This record gives sequence, structure tokens and C-alpha cells, in this order.
Amino acid sequence: MKTPITVAYGDGIGPEIMKATLSVLDAAGANLQYDTIKIGKEVYLQGNQTGIAPESWATLQKNKIFLKAPITTPQGGGYKSLNVTIRKTLGLYANVRPSRAYTPFVPSNFPSMDLVIVRENEEDLYAGIEHQQTAEVVQCLKWISRPGSEKIVRYAFEYARAHNREKVTCMTKDNIMKHTDGLFHKIFDEVAKEYPDIESEHYIIDIGSAMLAAAPERFDVVVTLNLYGDIISDITAQVAGSVGLGGSSNVGDNFAMFEAIHGSAPDIAGKGIANPSGLINGACLMLVQLGKAEVAEKIQNALLRTLEDGIHTGDIFHTNKSTKLANTQEFTEALIARLGKKPKKILPVTLNKDSKPIEVKIAPYKPVKKEMVGVDVFIDWAEGERDPNVLGDQLKELAGDLMQLKIITNRGVRVYPNGMPSTFCSDYWLCRFVSKDSVIDKGGTMGLKVVKTIKNQDVIDLLQRITDSRFNFVKLEQLFYMDGERAYSLGQGE
Repeated sequence: MKTPITVAYGDGIGPEIMKATLSVLDAAGANLQYDTIKIGKEVYLQGNQTGIAPESWATLQKNKIFLKAPITTPQGGGYKSLNVTIRKTLGLYANVRPSRAYTPFVPSNFPSMDLVIVRENEEDLYAGIEHQQTAEVVQCLKWISRPGSEKIVRYAFEYARAHNREKVTCMTKDNIMKHTDGLFHKIFDEVAKEYPDIESEHYIIDIGSAMLAAAPERFDVVVTLNLYGDIISDITAQVAGSVGLGGSSNVGDNFAMFEAIHGSAPDIAGKGIANPSGLINGACLMLVQLGKAEVAEKIQNALLRTLEDGIHTGDIFHTNKSTKLANTQEFTEALIARLGKKPKKILPVTLNKDSKPIEVKIAPYKPVKKEMVGVDVFIDWAEGERDPNVLGDQLKELAGDLMQLKIITNRGVRVYPNGMPSTFCSDYWLCRFVSKDSVIDKGGTMGLKVVKTIKNQDVIDLLQRITDSRFNFVKLEQLFYMDGERAYSLGQGE
């Protein structure tokens, strides 16, 4: 019997490269049944707020394997990213993007490059939780969880072990985002100890990205957060030869989605010149997931032979390297004609026919002791000359008997007390009120004082006093110690 999978043709160049990919799968004997669904703008305009109709969700739930062509996501407005919606709804926490050089047939400065980006797929800034707070300030919430981080880190190490990779590199920006990225790095270090057979290391994401562009051969498996992973996987694909060659898998505990890493490229849609290699490589990752590694190996070696023979689409065509400038159909036909052949000069693909989907288990939930020691009240205030001393002197009188105004920051920098007059201030002020007995932080020279906690009612009373004084608060964040550790960031200069 044929194996059922769900297929979406997408938009832009999606229909062209999906048609090409399915013809390759059929010619290679993949023995698949295609249940086609429509997704994206057309469905959204019909009143389905997720961009997917209920019956299409039912098909996805039934088949559990989804081959998806690119979908256009509106920039700066419009409906939310359908890709993100699918990944989060189906629990596709691991995004795996291999990047391999095909030199000299596809030019690259790094002929031995062969690495994999493992990207956390559900959290971080890609949650897309944004608010306009004041006339001048908008915010985007960066959410990082312990279970989400542990799952992706364990997946990266399990992937390395399953594919005979020797090293896993973590990339974060925890020198700045000490709590969010710091948690990810901390969990990486914890998990790495359980895999002594695999080398582990950490890079700050900025220099790590530079090293991926300048010396990608030094990396093997890279695991990182959602936004960083999206960016560096495009970098590595392009450095390897072309973003158009990159395939991608999105894997969860019960579902998996496969796609090209590139977008819908509406500027070349309908011209018949798109490179289908990225989606074909994504489909090969799907075949491995389905236990059809021998078919995936046959297709990937035929693809390599096609590239080796110089039959190239326009995105990778070079006069001194290519023998034929092929359109989408011609490239597809050339690949099909080479099924069963292997490349002569590029190292052939050899897949483990006994490989199984990777499974990870995370630590059980562990509660912590939470002690509230203060609250950050965010105030919309643009009166007079926006003098923080005027604002601070008024707010400190509202702190009450249990709390005191410790600091006001604007765009993260202390402006009260003892701010610098050269600091530019927007209309959005973080006003930190803390318990009078919790001023000395654990990192201070005097050690940690006995912390006097405050209650929710104390915060409510404070907000009432602020409101009665005609200040406009727009947001609050409670300040906690968790298991005796400060669980909030200090302001710059605090």
C-alpha cells in the first residue's frame, strides 16, 4: 500500500517546485499517496484565521507527515506566519537544516563544508507576541522555557550520535540576555555532560555567525534559538553554494513537516526557472523519516550527479562550471534520467537504512520557591521636558510603607536616581519598586539580606496610588527570587 502524506503546493514558486518534486518521488519509487490541502492567503481570506481550513487540519492530524512548498508571509502587517502556526500547533520543536558544499560543480570557498543547523522551532521572538505600549514604543516578547530548550538541545546531541557527528556547538547571546539566552546556555552545559563521546562548545552568536561564514568547516552540528537559527541556516546554505539547494525538516514527537529553507520568491513565480533542489532535499529528509532511506539515497545521488554533469538552474549557473542552463522542468527531467546513478567526483550519499526517528525525553517538572520582592511598573509619560527627576520625585512618594522606588530606566538605562542628562528618553519608563528589605542583591559586597516579600495586594494598592495620581501605567512585571536566586535582570547602571 502507498504511504499517505499531506501535500501543500504553496504560492509563489511553490506549485512549480512541488510538481517537480512529486515527479521525482514517483519516478524513484517512493510509493506515496498525496493528500493535497490548500493553505495560505487564499484560505485566510475565506475567513480561516490560521490560514488552514478545519478539514485540512484533520488531514494533517491523520497523515502526520507534511510536505510543504513555500508560503508567502506578509511583511510588516497582515496575517501571522503560517509556517510558525503549523510548527507550534503540531509541536514541531526541532528544525533541522543540513548544509553541504558541492564544489567544484557549485562554487563555494569551503569545499569540505558539511554541517547541520538544529534550530529551536517554537519559542523565542518567533512567538510573535507584540504590543504597542506608548505612542513611541512597541515591544516583542522573547519567551524561552526550560523544557523547550532541553528538548532541542537533547535532540541536537541525539542527532549527532545517530549521524556519527563528533561535535555540537551552542550559540547564544547570553552576555546580553542573561536570563533567556542564559537559560539556554545553562541547559546546554547540563545536557552536554550526558554525552561524553561528543565534543561540545559554545559561541556568542555574533562571532559564531562570523565564523560560520568565514570557516564553516570547523563546525559539525550547531544548536541555537529560533531567530538565530533561522538567520545562520540561510548564511550556511548560501556559503555552501546556494540557499536554493537547502532542505529542511521540522520534527516533533508525533508529526513532521518537510520543506525547502528558501521563501516563495514571487519575483520569479510562473517563469519556470526556479530551482527545485531545496524541496527535493527536504523530501529526501521526509523519506528517511518514513523509513525509505534507500529511496532518499537514490534521489540525492541522482541530484549530485545532475549537479556534477553541469546541468544547473539559473541561481547556480556559472559559465565556467555549468554545461547547460536548465529551467525547472529540464532540471527535473535530467535528475530523473540519472536515478540509479552516483556522482563520480562528489562523495556519494550513503544513508543508514536502519535509522529511526529521534526520540528525546526531558526532565519532569520541578516546582520552585517563588518570592515576590518588587514590581516593575511601566509608565507612559511625556510631560514637560521628560525630566526623569520630575517623574522620580513624584513616584517615590507613592511607594507606600512596604516598598520604595529603587530605579527608573528608559530603554534599559538608569535615568533616576543619578542619571546622565545626555541620555535620550522615550515616553516609556520602567519604574522599579522593591521591598524595603530587599535592596541588597546577592551579588553585592554585603551579601544577600533577608528578603521581605510583598503580596499581590501590595502591588494592587501601589497601582491604585499611581492611578489616583493620574499617571498612566501600561504594563507591570513582578520581580521574583526563585529558589533564592534573583529571577529578573538589573537595569544598566543599577
